[in-house]
Amino acid sequence: MAAAQGRLSDGAGMDDPKEGERDAMEAAPLPFRAAVDALRAARLRPQIEIDPTKAPRRLAPFAYALEATVVDGDEDLADGRLILLHDPAGHDAWQGSFRMVTLVRAELEPEMASDPLLPEVCWSWLTGALKARGLSYGEPSGTVTRAGSHYFGGLSERPPASQIEIRASWTPREGLGGVPDTASHLASWCDLLAQIAGLPPAAPGDASVVTLPQRRGPQSR
Repeated sequence: MAAAQGRLSDGAGMDDPKEGERDAMEAAPLPFRAAVDALRAARLRPQIEIDPTKAPRRLAPFAYALEATVVDGDEDLADGRLILLHDPAGHDAWQGSFRMVTLVRAELEPEMASDPLLPEVCWSWLTGALKARGLSYGEPSGTVTRAGSHYFGGLSERPPASQIEIRASWTPREGLGGVPDTASHLASWCDLLAQIAGLPPAAPGDASVVTLPQRRGPQSR
């Protein structure tokens, strides 16, 4: 995943949307525009590089997407995508008019990947990140997938690699004017990214929280 043009945590905002995207945003309902503005104004920890990206068009009438990478020097520790969906008419499966959809992934040490409790632990990191910021949400669903790769032939010198992937969605509760607190949901999502990347908490927290060990070597960006 490419690095962002400017880090939000450094005080730099995201790139301005292209003209066509700007026109579409101006035609969007006010609650959706307010929710997107909150995402654009969020400030995150310096290891998170984030950029707007092309949003899917078939999931909802209105959508906005971000992609992020957790970096440590020249090493990418984890990456992911967060999508905000909005259907002004509401959606029965969502039980609301907004939906957050995410994909998060990181490489693991092989011994961690073999832990039979890993999927449950990773799912608890997602729900725990939302709970830690006092966010109300409903209808959560998702999958946790772990995969291993072994290399042969011309690639046989590469060590085995393991990866964890979290795909999830949830309905953020709407506040005043029908607008969810998307900035806090983004912050919680970045907490999840940092945790799965093996970074220490941004602030002192529960000592019982366990993070993934960082990978053995850097991955070129």
